[in-house]
Amino acid sequence: MSVKYNKEPVVVIPDCEQEAWQGYEQIGQELARRVAGRTKAVIVIECYPGVRTEEVTRGLGASLPLQAVFEAEEAALSTQELEQCVAPYLTEDRVFGRMAPFQIEDFYDPSLVRQLRERIADIEAGIVLVLGFGASLMAEGDVLVYADLARWEIQLRYRSKEMGNWRADNKDEDVLRKYKRGYFIEWRTADRLKRRLAEEARIDYYLDTNRRNDPRAVTWNAFMFGLSYTAQRPFRLVPYFDPGVWGGYWMQEKLGLPEREHPYAWAFDGVPEENSLYFQYGGIRLESPAVNLVFFQPQALLGERVYARFGAEFPIRFDFLDTMGGQNLSLQVHPTAEYMQRTFGLSYTQDESYYMLDAMPDAKIYLGLREGVDADRMMAELEEAQRGGAAFAAEDYIHIMPAKKHDHFLIPAGTIHCSGRNAMVLEISATPYIFTFKLWDWGRLGLDGKPRPVHLEHGKCNVARDRTANWVDEQLVNRIERVAEGDGWVEERTGLHESQFIETRRHWFSVPVEHHTEGSVHMLNLVEGDEAIVESPSGAFEPFTVRYAETFIIPAAVGVYTIRPGEPSRGKTLATIRASVRS
Repeated sequence: MSVKYNKEPVVVIPDCEQEAWQGYEQIGQELARRVAGRTKAVIVIECYPGVRTEEVTRGLGASLPLQAVFEAEEAALSTQELEQCVAPYLTEDRVFGRMAPFQIEDFYDPSLVRQLRERIADIEAGIVLVLGFGASLMAEGDVLVYADLARWEIQLRYRSKEMGNWRADNKDEDVLRKYKRGYFIEWRTADRLKRRLAEEARIDYYLDTNRRNDPRAVTWNAFMFGLSYTAQRPFRLVPYFDPGVWGGYWMQEKLGLPEREHPYAWAFDGVPEENSLYFQYGGIRLESPAVNLVFFQPQALLGERVYARFGAEFPIRFDFLDTMGGQNLSLQVHPTAEYMQRTFGLSYTQDESYYMLDAMPDAKIYLGLREGVDADRMMAELEEAQRGGAAFAAEDYIHIMPAKKHDHFLIPAGTIHCSGRNAMVLEISATPYIFTFKLWDWGRLGLDGKPRPVHLEHGKCNVARDRTANWVDEQLVNRIERVAEGDGWVEERTGLHESQFIETRRHWFSVPVEHHTEGSVHMLNLVEGDEAIVESPSGAFEPFTVRYAETFIIPAAVGVYTIRPGEPSRGKTLATIRASVRS
């Protein structure tokens, strides 16, 4: 199979070429034009935590005659006060905290804010720059720029030790702890502020700061138009790939990835909270966190029914797990919905499934418990293994079954599971993606040389002991039901379990097949065939090409669409797997 996986998908935004700029010189000139003729002008740059504020100040200072620069953090709580504020939500755990309810005002000292506002007001003439996470608290401003960056880029900056968390002296801290603080506290607070500023119509420009010394900017109107335009047609997220101790070779070979010291383990190409979108404005490509589309176009993207249930959250995610020539994943379990709500403050949990995109003849899946096992003894042996005793004998307790290409294994929360080696998994799941409790990791160290986190205390509270081999075989393995067919196509329901809110349908086709969103966003992957074309029967959007293994999203607003074989797949049978939220 000839694979032409697109690693840099772009949404081309029409009619906005004159509203985009690249580089600090161009952006500075545009801001200067915007405030020309004013005796005094205050430019506020509100920043997502992680933006390189020194670079922004230096870059704009080279093209703007700045009278004064104020950093918002001058008015923030001290590091010690901030630590006391966030401590109850961080916990001592290396990975898990609790979702924090903070607004940006909670991180600032009101008396210091008043003083800083007065200092800004006292300047009588010239251009004043106010920037930082919380800058919009310090001045209304004549111009407000929102400086943003992707969460994946933030993680890379954590890993490289370029930075720590906001106002935390922890640049050299364990990256998992830095990520935890970002995930549970900073990003939630920043997202609330971003959405509030948008609702108040305060933002004038959107600034992409993902690349060092190479900013891109568009007017806020052009940015919002780009989001609206995207929410009316098929699109793909920008994928990223990450190595891991159990990684394999399939993605490198099949998707054309560069060779790395450690094999690729994960690919994220369908997680809007983590992935980005590329927007093309004329000759300028701008990167935006894909979650902005969820925040600002929730009804069109998700559908009214899904939005009413989940709010502005994208509830479905697709990702890849590659163990081809690698090792087993960690033996794990996800929390039940009740445990998730009580312990972490989230309203739904990570139900999931494994769709086998590919598999070697010896591939296996670990799913549920063997019949008649003593679960208490199993937990005791897991605890002993974790203390450094004998390795846990997974085969004595866990139901293990062969896996082949196009099998579909359903994994409701509470089901003990993992993929074995020599498998290529398309993981289809609900979105709360960091809530995995490892029970056994085969005695491995992480790529950082540290033991990978194991959460037996959480795990033993969530393992469903009644999900044993017979029940698993009947309820969770290849529950495939043919629901419709025609000349050249077959539609099958493949899951998920009735306890899960996601519905998956597989279509085999050699002719055009009609789909309908029916009030829910659709997430799909081309799991068989070289190329397919997504089209609108009414011509509402231009034909959209997808290739093997690419995940793509159909917004609920699209309604009716068709998928047909592309030219390289003419005369062949293709297959898509499609996920949506059940009615």
